[in-house]
Amino acid sequence: MAAPRKENIKEIVLDSLLKLLETKSFNEISLAEVAKAAGISKGTLYYHYKTKGEIFFDLTDRYLSEQWDDLVRWTENKEKDTSIHRLVKYVVERNVAAASFRMQLYSEAQLGDAELKKKLSKRYDEFQKLISEKIAERTNIDPDFLTWLILLLSDGIIIQSAIGNTEFDTEKFILDGTRYLTEFSQYKKGENTP
Repeated sequence: MAAPRKENIKEIVLDSLLKLLETKSFNEISLAEVAKAAGISKGTLYYHYKTKGEIFFDLTDRYLSEQWDDLVRWTENKEKDTSIHRLVKYVVERNVAAASFRMQLYSEAQLGDAELKKKLSKRYDEFQKLISEKIAERTNIDPDFLTWLILLLSDGIIIQSAIGNTEFDTEKFILDGTRYLTEFSQYKKGENTP
């Protein structure tokens, strides 16, 4: 019997699946391909994961946890400009940067994976609460509304990117959106409403 490898097998498997998802859809990838890409035997893969769905769940958890941790670190860094327009730009850009993986995630959830749907809904709610809290610290705009607007906007930009809409300029849209948001925030400050 071979000595166990020191590397974290699950991390290697997740990295390998993520790499495969750059060129193939989740449904096109077999467990044998994942094992081969990870440089492990199918038996080792099956020891850690019984199905592709289990791997995808762990990959989803890792991705969403990294996004969460990055957002918390960024907003709590006193050396960063975390003003409301920078916060919006940060959230949208991070979501759009992972467009390919997010589209795979949405596709799997939409195709009826109930567990994945539940997991995504829970994470959306967690992100919404965190971002809303950060927005409330920075502006008097309704933080719940603005947070959902940001999250839905990110998803829309991801779709435009995925379909290759050359008429949609993501960077310009983000810049214009943050400028309008800043102007709206300044306008609201001039009002007597909270």
